[in-house]
Amino acid sequence: MEITLILLIVAAVSIGALMKSVFGFGEAIVSMPLLALLPIPLQTSVSLIGLAGLTVALLTVFSGWRHIERPVLIRLAVSTVIGIPAGLALLHLASAIVITTGLGIFLIAFGGYSLFKKNLSRAIQRPLLNNPGWVLPFGFASGVLGSAYNFNGVPVVVYGTLRRWNPDRFRGTLQAHFLISGVFVVAGHALGGLWTSDAFIYYAYSLPAILAATALGVFLNKRIPAHNFEKYLFVVIILLGMVLVFPKS
Repeated sequence: MEITLILLIVAAVSIGALMKSVFGFGEAIVSMPLLALLPIPLQTSVSLIGLAGLTVALLTVFSGWRHIERPVLIRLAVSTVIGIPAGLALLHLASAIVITTGLGIFLIAFGGYSLFKKNLSRAIQRPLLNNPGWVLPFGFASGVLGSAYNFNGVPVVVYGTLRRWNPDRFRGTLQAHFLISGVFVVAGHALGGLWTSDAFIYYAYSLPAILAATALGVFLNKRIPAHNFEKYLFVVIILLGMVLVFPKS
């Protein structure tokens, strides 16, 4: 059973790493629900995906470094740090059922938004949220969701869509944010007492698969039009959210 569990954990982590390296985001959104269905503590899952996400960010950030919107990135980093303690408090104060249900609801909402975001983008003729201060609440939400669920990229995805970033700026800024916020999130997990020996053991087992999945994702990203596959990814996200919101009795 232990070997089976390890293989399932490695599979969940590597699928998420593949999604992130292909689409630029989505690792935690895919991996966290899968890990939540396995018999491991939520804190172990959170710290494991934090480590895995930071690893993928380190491997992929350099490809888009020239397209980063640096002023936005700085504001995101500052406000993300402020939001991290709130997410850690949520993990310690809320029950696992509340967090898991909240995760499921969030997945359904985000998946639904993502399915229709292209129509939203077409409806918006000019960028929204032009005031530089608008980035601050999105950064704060990134810190809260990052430390609680490892969803530190999701608010930036929403912000970038509303700002109508071009694909290069979108991917470059997102990957840089993953790297910077990932460092702070992992540090927050360590200081918040979420690190466990099991998390490092699972991470060690998963590392070869993470490296292979990231390399495969970069290969596919350059050869496959990702927009043809995005809608299927978001449908899976919605289904996983439903599984968490309506668990089997």
